[in-house]
Parts: sequence; C-alpha cells; structure tokens
Amino acid sequence: MEMMDLNALLSPLGEIARAAGQAILEVYERDDLGVETKDDKSPITEADLAAHKIIEARLQALTPDIPVFSEESGGIAYADRKDWPRFWLVDPLDGTKEFIKRNGEFTVNIALVEGDTPVLGVVHVPVTAVTYMGGKGVGAFKEHNGERETIQCRARTLPVVMVASRSHGGEAVEKLEAFIREEIGEVERASMGSSLKLCLVAEGSADIYPRLAPTSEWDTAAAHAVVAAAGGVVVNTDFAPLQYNKEDILNPFFLVLGQSIEQWRFIAPALNG
Repeated sequence: MEMMDLNALLSPLGEIARAAGQAILEVYERDDLGVETKDDKSPITEADLAAHKIIEARLQALTPDIPVFSEESGGIAYADRKDWPRFWLVDPLDGTKEFIKRNGEFTVNIALVEGDTPVLGVVHVPVTAVTYMGGKGVGAFKEHNGERETIQCRARTLPVVMVASRSHGGEAVEKLEAFIREEIGEVERASMGSSLKLCLVAEGSADIYPRLAPTSEWDTAAAHAVVAAAGGVVVNTDFAPLQYNKEDILNPFFLVLGQSIEQWRFIAPALNG
C-alpha cells in the first residue's frame, strides 16, 4: 500500500470538519431541528445530512481515490468494502441526542482508516470551535481560534478521573468505578457526550473512559486516532486493540486508557467477572 503524507492531510481535514460544523450550527440555531427517526429507531436531523454532504464532497475532492464510508452513506455492503486498503470513516454529527438536547456536546468525526486501524483523525466541536486532531507519526493537537497546541495523555495520579457517557452509564460503569476506588484510591467522574469523552483522555484531562454500551465504528475512529497519537490506547475488554472495517460495524465494549495497558490490567475482574 502506497504511503501517504498524513501531516499534509491534517490541516485540510480540519477545514472540512469546520465547514461541516458551521452547517450544523446553522440548523442548531433554528427552532426546528428537523428531527426524524431512522429504521434503527435512532434520531437523525437536517444537520446530520447537511454535514454529511459537505464532508463527502470535500473528501472526494481532496482524495479522489479513497472511498468514504459515512454513517449517512446509506449502507455499504461488506463485500464492497472488505478489501479497501484505506478509507475515510465519518460520523457527520456524533452525539445527535446531545444536539437535540442542545447541550453543545456533539462533534464532527472524520478518520482515515488503513487496514483495520485509524491512522488519522479530526474531531471538531462546533459549539466551542475546538478541533482535536492527530495521527500516526504526526502527533496530537488541539486547535482553537487558529492556535494549535500539542496534547498528550497524562501520567496517572490521584484522583483517577474516569469519564462516563452523558446518555449511557449504568451499573457496569458504577461497578468499575467502585473497583478502581478500592484498588487505587480516590476516583472522580466526568460526564460528557459524543466522542469528546475520548478527547478528554487524549488531552490529559482524564485517565480512563470505559464504554460498556453499544457504539459503532464511526463513533470512535477519529478520536481513537487522536488518543493513539497522544500516547493512549483504545482496547476491548480483553485489552486487545479495537479494530475497524469489520463485517458488523458495531464496536465491542471498550476502554480508552491514558496510560499503558499494564497499568490497567488489574481492572479485568471488574470487567469480565
């Protein structure tokens, strides 16, 4: 597979994500968000579709030879994508429920996947105009108002900061939180929506994000690339790397860790017990 200059793609990718974010905000500022329900009972809005159109068109112009697989693509059969050497994996509006609640915790996610691994990702937050970006051999960054700063995962200290989903928590997360408290010490919980939870680990604001509820590949790929570039890992509950472009695009339950796997393997009994 031909090598790509990932660093050269980073800024254009940020511009695409911000353009999609602006289209989202135009809908967000209206009284009517144009909410409908998809076949899987999940919500979709006019903002999802507007962002999708912008991202798809601009990615095709930027890299004509790389296919685009978006949540709003209408479905691409596994037989058609299983041999793709690389592709763009997109969630035009991650956190639609948060968008509808108008709490600002939604993002634009664009990832470049090579084989089964995200190697480049951009996560843009329309309401705050913050953009997280990073990739293999490129580093991880946070941009705001044209200023770019390097970010990295932090060394674990007390209190351990655990991120929980704004819309999905439950007994499994509470059990894990209690286990970490018993084994290490003080734990603080930070709640957040969308892929921002992974970005909190990437920027060193949190130590662990356990996702013990359903997600799809486009929900995580972009932020996964940022976390990896910042020195963290994204693994399933057996501590194996999360993989992409599977026949079933649902993710297994997973962990986002700001430190090495070995520092977190002690939580296995709480995950699988």
